[in-house]
Parts: sequence; C-alpha cells; structure tokens
Amino acid sequence: MNQGKYIFAQLTDFLPRRVFDTIVTKYDGNKKIRTFTCWNQMLCMIFGQLTARDSMRDLMLSLEAHNKKYYHLGLGKSVTRTNLGKANRNRDCRIYEEFAYVLIEEARSSVYKGDFEVKVDGNVYAFDSSTIDLCLSVFWWAEFRKHKGGIKLHTLYDVKTSIPSLVLITSAKVHDVNMLDALTYEAGSFYIMDKGYIDFTRLYRLNCSKAYFVTRAKDNMQFRRIYSNKVDKTTGLIYDQIGKLETYKSLKSYPEKLRRVKYYDAETNKVFIFLTNNVELTALEIALLYKKRWQVELFFKWIKQHLRIKSFWGTTINAVK
Repeated sequence: MNQGKYIFAQLTDFLPRRVFDTIVTKYDGNKKIRTFTCWNQMLCMIFGQLTARDSMRDLMLSLEAHNKKYYHLGLGKSVTRTNLGKANRNRDCRIYEEFAYVLIEEARSSVYKGDFEVKVDGNVYAFDSSTIDLCLSVFWWAEFRKHKGGIKLHTLYDVKTSIPSLVLITSAKVHDVNMLDALTYEAGSFYIMDKGYIDFTRLYRLNCSKAYFVTRAKDNMQFRRIYSNKVDKTTGLIYDQIGKLETYKSLKSYPEKLRRVKYYDAETNKVFIFLTNNVELTALEIALLYKKRWQVELFFKWIKQHLRIKSFWGTTINAVK
C-alpha cells in the first residue's frame, strides 16, 4: 500500500509557504478565519485549474469526490461552495497577485538566456493586451460596449525567458496606450509594442529612462530625414534613416532624434516601417526584434486554450483578479 504523499500535495510542496504566509500577514488575509485559510483557498483554485474545471459547481463536485483526502491534499478540514465563493469575493486579491510575482521572478531567474538571437545586454519585453468577453448583466462592473462586458489582460512578456513579468487587469474600455504609465522602465532593456501604443510623450519618458522601444510607425506620421545609413537590400531592408518628427505637437512631445527602418518581409509579402530610439543595433536586428513581438500573441493564445479564464469562479472584480 502506498504510504507517500498524493501527487497534488507533492506539486504544492514546491511553493514557498513561508513567503506566502508573510504576504497573508501583510494584508490580514486570515483575520477572523478559523478553518478555510488563504492557503487552502489558493490550493482549491490551483486544483480547479489543473483539473480544468469550468465553473464553481463543477469544481465543488470534483472536490467532494475527494472529501476524505482534504487534509492530505492541503485543502483544510472541509471545503464548501459558500466558503470558497465568499473567500473569492472578499479576500484581498493582492495576496495572490504578490505571491504570483514572487513565483514569476523565481522562474525568470532560473531560465537560461544565453541563446537569444540578438545580442543585447538588457531584457527584451513585448507589451500587448488581449480582451476577454464577459456578460454585462453578470459582470456589471466590466463595461465595454452597450450590451457587452469585458476585461483586458495587459501583459509585459519577457521574450528571452518566455515568461510574463507583469500582468495587469483592467476594464476593456481602458485604451492600451494608457497602460504605459503603469510600467517601470529598466535602463538598457527593449520594449517592443504595436503602433497602437504610439504616444510620443510617453515614448519620450521611456527614452529618458535610458530604455529602448521598437514599434511600427503610423501611416500618417510625418518624419524629416536628416541622414541615411547604408543597407543591404538583398536582406529585405529598404532604408535606415535617422531624423526627427515634423509636426509641431509631435516634435514638442519628442524633441530627440528617432530612427526609421523600412523592411520587406518576403514570407508574408508585406512592408513594415519600424520606429525606434536605438541607433546601436543593425537595421536587420531591429526588424528581428519586432518579429519577436509575436510571442506575446502566442502566449495569449496558449492561456485561452489551457487556462480557465473565460468562465470565472466569481462575479466581482476581486474574484476575477
């Protein structure tokens, strides 16, 4: 007869319990709690994700099948639908958010980064968002359109490690460019964004932080070329220009020089115009960096296919987070 731990208990043993308890104490998570603690709540949610439960009722039916094993699984003495629903609704979501960032930082530090195609000293981040549709009559706080609700998942994705370093959840009404204000820029790192994030005031703040950005230029952008660098047109490069913005408002927001690179992608038969504040990398490396932005799109596709994020085990904003 097997006398060892259950596989689920072995997996959760890797989680740093002392760190979690410190965070719970910081936010008084277990205040006036007798049995169903924050740790028990988190393990229930992990169990639901690992077993692909679609709803709270589905999760409880799955848990009740193992009610004699609750203690050995780390779920506490008992788990009821009322207790789990109340915990998701009332307990501070910052407890689990902060603990998630601890695990993310530990995972990022343990990943080998030496085989990245472009030689850059800093990190390379792709910043983008994905919308998750919600029923407005149930999630009344998630206003999006007249008869439709939704939330946005804003993600700063570490391209070198393939691990997200920052995840922010907002109402779907919030424009993507506003989330640049929530970022803390790392000197020497690259931030790859689509042209929906072009705001020259915010990009200049990024530039003043000694970080670099790579984005696509808008079609109506007015750019005054100062000089051009030589390019090898057999690689798909059309031009590599250094210049400044031309319109008064844009130039006032971003008074420094910018670099514009035009590139033809033979695979997709499309022409791209990139905008960056980096002048040290080659024009081909700038194009390759922007191509890496697609990894964050693949990340969104992966979580929507493998994680239960389209049906939530609670309706309040705290439960969703």
